[in-house]
Amino acid sequence: MGKEKHHKREHHLRRCCGGFAACLLALVLVVGFITLVVYLALRPSKPSFYLQDLQLRSIDLGDPSLSANAQVTLASRNPNEHVGIYYNRLDVFVTYRDEPVTVPVSLPPMYQGHRDVTIWSPVLSGESVPVAGYVADAIKQDIAAGYVMLQVKVDGRVKWKVGSWVSGSYHLFISCPAMLASAGPAGAGPLPLGGAMSVNGTGVTSLRFTQPTGCSVEV
Repeated sequence: MGKEKHHKREHHLRRCCGGFAACLLALVLVVGFITLVVYLALRPSKPSFYLQDLQLRSIDLGDPSLSANAQVTLASRNPNEHVGIYYNRLDVFVTYRDEPVTVPVSLPPMYQGHRDVTIWSPVLSGESVPVAGYVADAIKQDIAAGYVMLQVKVDGRVKWKVGSWVSGSYHLFISCPAMLASAGPAGAGPLPLGGAMSVNGTGVTSLRFTQPTGCSVEV
């Protein structure tokens, strides 16, 4: 009689454990399914960035260093209808052949609403920035030839916002090509975009930003 009661208790316990495990598995599946549906429905698209202008105000070619002063105009658009973007950190700088030629400048943190457009115009500079010898020679040759290809880069962190929910932080990296071309000898007609600056000792009177460009965005 005692053994029979013991077996009944074990059988009841196994049924309870099995039922609990089944309920737990069902709950996990339901939560996973809901998460997948929400992710597919509200999956955020990365923001679009455009370089509207780059004014290279001055450049001093040392050996082997470089001093430069520039102002860039960057535009960003949030393409999402239901997702906002928090820009927690954005560091902007200019490179030439992957070598930084200005010191990173931090933009203030901000929130970008649904389908909003934001424009920044930071001033960037670098005093006696060390560069490799071949980089200094290359930029001298490019300036003498009347054109210089720079890259405006942004390194930062973003968060997505849906209603009251805010995601974790994601790394954001942006690269914008900027072609500068000679404005020609003194007295020549100006190019339509960008600022000009004197380049001494190269036969080039000024370099100007040629046209707005789209930027590559990685999140």
